Amino acid sequence: MSTTAKMLWVIESRFREPLTLDDLVAVTGKSKSHLSRVFPLLTGYSISAYLRARRLTEAARLLADGAPDILSVALEAGYGSHEAFTRAFRDQFGITPDQFRRQRDLNAIQLVEPFRMYTFATNTIAPPKIESKPKLQFAGLAQRHKMSQAAGIPAQWQAFQAYIGHLDGAVPGAAYGLVGHVEDGSDDFDYVVAVQIRDGAELPPELTRITVPAHSYARFTHSGDVTSIRSTIGASAEWLASAGKELSDAPYGFLEYYGPGFDPIAGSGDIEIWYALKP
Repeated sequence: MSTTAKMLWVIESRFREPLTLDDLVAVTGKSKSHLSRVFPLLTGYSISAYLRARRLTEAARLLADGAPDILSVALEAGYGSHEAFTRAFRDQFGITPDQFRRQRDLNAIQLVEPFRMYTFATNTIAPPKIESKPKLQFAGLAQRHKMSQAAGIPAQWQAFQAYIGHLDGAVPGAAYGLVGHVEDGSDDFDYVVAVQIRDGAELPPELTRITVPAHSYARFTHSGDVTSIRSTIGASAEWLASAGKELSDAPYGFLEYYGPGFDPIAGSGDIEIWYALKP
């Protein structure tokens, strides 16, 4: 069973109980930084955001089934008060528990169903190229997304096309997707569509300059198109864990690399994923 599948098994069997990241570390044997970085990349949710969404989804089912009072549902979902539950429920579904209990229409809200664990079965993957890189400078368009609602990323890439080949000091031949940390308690993250630039390059004001410190990277080749990249993320994360490689906690420690052979029309060819490693 893959690490992510183990995590899902624990979450689904114990999501009504107090459950911490330390509990998941104990079950999987992997570090906090490994779990916190890999789980969102594979599922589209931070660990805490997925756990909260699953608890609230099951609470919504109880309300739709005619639960006698909201407080009892709140307590079962792990909330200590009606008010705290109401805030979380409204943030998740855009409606208060009281309003929802009156209408009892599950089709009116976006439930978060459990992931099928076999989806995260470990695929085979070629060992990575381990390569040390000096400090890297990037310039690109930055945008905030939700891991669970990242449909805006293709449009972000499209908007950046006009800059490729026309930026002062750009290093030709590749483009990058820089993935920021997922915020604790949410699935918000920063994504930067970028090219590498040389020190001192002059940039248009609408572009963001990102400096990534020197790292050793594990560079995995992705053999499919961009739509199947999560399968490679899962397999590569398992390879790193089994090899005892620790992932760096540094910002933008996960990069998508699109090299000279990448075909943006087909979305395939010359794709790698890079993990920054701890020294």
